Amino acid sequence: MKISNTHLEGVVVIEPAVFGDHRGWFMETYNEKELLKHGIDVKFIQDNQSFSAAKGTLRGLHYQLNPKSQTKLVRCTKGAIYDVAVDIRIGSPTFGEWFGIELTEENKKQLLVPKGFAHGFLTLSEDVEVQYKVDELYAPQHDRGIIWNDPSIGIEWPMDITPVLSVKDEQAPLLKEAQNNFKYGE
Repeated sequence: MKISNTHLEGVVVIEPAVFGDHRGWFMETYNEKELLKHGIDVKFIQDNQSFSAAKGTLRGLHYQLNPKSQTKLVRCTKGAIYDVAVDIRIGSPTFGEWFGIELTEENKKQLLVPKGFAHGFLTLSEDVEVQYKVDELYAPQHDRGIIWNDPSIGIEWPMDITPVLSVKDEQAPLLKEAQNNFKYGE
């Protein structure tokens, strides 16, 4: 398992070792001991899976307020996505900055998105399945979002299309208007 830091503190890319032969392949998608070696101490309590039929479906940018904030470990098991994390920790030197990576069923990469970050993804193919682990249960009263095309963030989505959005995501506020109780260093 290869773990690479990004320019956003706590956001890491995980590349599982894939072992293949004439039968197919095998990989460990999660190994607590390996993550602990890299200082990642997260106790995941729930697995989620989403399906998006249309290419160009955008889900996000989502987060949950404290005390129900979530760390997510995201992977694409069918198709391809462009996965994004945005630092929304007030006082952070990288506040409002983002990191994006292509996650596909072929490259098997995963993105760890810690608490204090908004998360979203854009489907790059049809019939996409995304699976992710979280360390806190879904809490609708703490669920929040930021509009996907906030110019102050400036995410460079890899497709020039009008995305397929939920009503909730269409109506999400700008970062400067979003409710946020994350403080850098807490």
